[in-house]
Amino acid sequence: MWARASPRRLLRHLFSSPHSLRRALPAAALERITHAVHRAESGHWGEIRFAIEAALPWSYVWRNARPRERAWMMFSKLRVWDTEHNNGVLLYVNLADRSVDLVADRGIAHKVPPARWHAICHDARDHFRHGRLEQGAVGAIEAIGVVLAEHFPLAPGELRSNEAPDRPVVV
Repeated sequence: MWARASPRRLLRHLFSSPHSLRRALPAAALERITHAVHRAESGHWGEIRFAIEAALPWSYVWRNARPRERAWMMFSKLRVWDTEHNNGVLLYVNLADRSVDLVADRGIAHKVPPARWHAICHDARDHFRHGRLEQGAVGAIEAIGVVLAEHFPLAPGELRSNEAPDRPVVV
């Protein structure tokens, strides 16, 4: 049996709306994040996806599920795992829980110590805590790009195919 969410958490999710997300990341910021993903993917075979949502679906909140569970669901739903080299990485942000999670596919996950992924999330959370959502997202995307370039670099003159859209997913 699972524990129910606290009244405070229930209210945070209830009052987090798509409007609050659009206010935190307007269309121009989403466009800049799209360009950051495109730039971060330019030197390697990896794929980076960025997904953000204002609040968890009510079924997750009611059973007190953690945002990490939702990150795994989005990883699957967005088919981040569906790359030739199994090297997709999802950066997932949940505004109501002030959560940043990173899910890496098996082709890259076993090559990178968890502490490195945690450091990327921690840095993004620091930016978010100070109201710099776009800077935190772009910084995390750039850091993920560096990690992927270390393990899946393009050979000189090699052209990369883009296996997943660069545009952020606003849930």
